[in-house]
Amino acid sequence: MTNVRVRFAPSPTGPLHIGGVRTALYNYLFAKKHGGTFILRIEDTDQKRYVPGAEEYIVKSLEWFGLTSDESPLAGGDYGPYRQSERKSMYKKYAEELIEKGFAYYCFDTSDELDTWRKENEASGNQGVKYNYLTRGEMKNSLSLSPEESRKLLDKGENVTIRLKIEPNRSITINDEVRGDVTFNSSDLDEKVIFKADGMPTYHLANIVDDHKMEISHVIRGEEWLSSTPHHLLMYEYFGWTPPSFSHLSLIIKPVGKGKLGKRDGAKFGFPVFPFDWFDTKTNETFIGFQETGYLPEAVINFVSLLGWNPGNDEEIFTMEELIKLFSLDRIVKAGARFDVDKSKWFNQQYIIAKANTELADLLKPMLVERNIDVTEDYLLKFVDLMKERVEMLPDFFTGGAFFFSMPEEIEEKMARKKYKLENRPHFDAMIEMMRNMQQFTSSAIETTIKSYISENELGFGAILPILRLGTCGTMKGPDLFETMELLGQQEVIDRLSSSLEVFTEIKNRQNA
Repeated sequence: MTNVRVRFAPSPTGPLHIGGVRTALYNYLFAKKHGGTFILRIEDTDQKRYVPGAEEYIVKSLEWFGLTSDESPLAGGDYGPYRQSERKSMYKKYAEELIEKGFAYYCFDTSDELDTWRKENEASGNQGVKYNYLTRGEMKNSLSLSPEESRKLLDKGENVTIRLKIEPNRSITINDEVRGDVTFNSSDLDEKVIFKADGMPTYHLANIVDDHKMEISHVIRGEEWLSSTPHHLLMYEYFGWTPPSFSHLSLIIKPVGKGKLGKRDGAKFGFPVFPFDWFDTKTNETFIGFQETGYLPEAVINFVSLLGWNPGNDEEIFTMEELIKLFSLDRIVKAGARFDVDKSKWFNQQYIIAKANTELADLLKPMLVERNIDVTEDYLLKFVDLMKERVEMLPDFFTGGAFFFSMPEEIEEKMARKKYKLENRPHFDAMIEMMRNMQQFTSSAIETTIKSYISENELGFGAILPILRLGTCGTMKGPDLFETMELLGQQEVIDRLSSSLEVFTEIKNRQNA
């Protein structure tokens, strides 16, 4: 294979969507698989939609996921600058070159005039009218006006744009690595603006010029750009350049129903679609991120890698190194990939279970500070070990294991009414006293003591152990009871059980009243 150079080229018009993460990932995997170069290029030519902070968000997101670029605005490189706004001076000459060759033309239509034109066509039943070879003659441009009129408008310099000129009845075929040959008829294409009145190129011109100048070998991007690719191929032809190989990725579909996964689907279905929290200043909405929800970045990468790509085996858990080794464009599927929320949580759970306790502890420490929880390192590590197989998200350590840090404020009263018997109170008091006298308060010693007492007094385990758990944890959910008791400590367990027995007795008396 030729020298592989790929680029992820997001626009800083908002936060990085999970679909963009997948595009970046596939580009990264392909580059690393072939010993190539992964480039981050910021396509900020649309100044009207530019959102402050979006570029920084994109860079931070890629860093969190471990998708380190070889060339970028920050890393630099031999093909920079890597922000299109910093390459502004080069684009106009290419647009003018197309005009000189007869492949583009100047347009002087104002936005209002274009809107009126479209509305008049729609009113007369001509829906979806295009600015193309059929209609350009009725518009205000250098093809319909005399050279003198065009020169006057050019000298005036207002509302001057440049459009690509496309002649009809040509067959344009895209040799797509994912979709095979996709053919368009040039008669169906609109003549897109390639250079705007503000002196900036549109995506269509800028990305062609930049891909050529940066020697991009493969373009891997979302399917929303497939319909624009024939325009891009024509420009490659007009310039006399060799186009890169194209791969268009299918959409990520929302969990329920049809359609592309959007930013509001996360709020609707209760899951994130952005790497980090994002506050939309236009709508005053906050969108929660994968990190804040408690996902591990490597789990998200593993999950996202399988949204549209088949590894060729039945395995599901892959390290980044394994993904690089297995990845190939011919295993990208054409059909849309549905975002399965439960599956994403399962992936995260597997990665939490596999992660070293020390690493998990480090991730939880900021959460401890937020919750004003102060425990020793040894306590935290033991807590992590007990809870890690019982959580899906990092915050679950605290929602499911809150009783490890404070006496439960509430007890599952329904279970207490069902399991607690007033006549067993003397037995619980006796077991508490036995625990008080234990020299070694270890899980094995506690278990032996309690179970021996139950057997010797011919009590049912189902009548005793649930109450001990409720009294200790406030809930029936949690890790092994005796290991939990050991970690909480002798005096804490005794205090909790003594206090809880009073509550149980009150509940039962109220029930019997």
